[in-house]
Amino acid sequence: MTPDLILASASPFRKMLLQNAGLTFVSQPAQIDERAVEETVQGLDAEDLATILAEAKAQDVSSRHPGAVVIGSDQTLSLDGEIFHKPENMDQARRRLLKLSGRTHLLNSAVVLARDGETLWRHVSVARMTMRQLDPGFVGRHLANVGDRALLSVGAYQFEGEGIQLFERIEGDYFAIIGLPLLPLLAQLRELAVIDG
Repeated sequence: MTPDLILASASPFRKMLLQNAGLTFVSQPAQIDERAVEETVQGLDAEDLATILAEAKAQDVSSRHPGAVVIGSDQTLSLDGEIFHKPENMDQARRRLLKLSGRTHLLNSAVVLARDGETLWRHVSVARMTMRQLDPGFVGRHLANVGDRALLSVGAYQFEGEGIQLFERIEGDYFAIIGLPLLPLLAQLRELAVIDG
């Protein structure tokens, strides 16, 4: 039996947001090579790239689950036109935080709904994230405290945890920063009669 609602992600943060909202869903990560998808669409800005990756994930899982509504999501981080991906190791995480130090970057969170190979809806939420000026010694101590969790996000921080200490100011939606623009998504799921409302 095909579930009604599928999250095309293994992200513990996205799962937590949907669970906390009381949704009944299953989680099934998409089987796509994000960098390969990115190679086919070079030259796009960070918002468009996040949307294309979210749509690729939703379409991939949708193709294997007829009738289900699939949530695809992706997040990109951009600074002065440069797009960043998740750091591969702690040295990259350290360099990432030092590069973002004292500057404002954009966090682009895209969400897409698909069913039976058709894209039903797309949305991108953009947050402006201003980090305080970080001392290199503090960055090292911070990364030692959070450990490999720093490798789970494009910014090398978990905003909902100790990563909040890195910031001076944010302008944007809390849920989108964590990884999923939840309020617009819930509104669209109600509109499609996938959830009660």
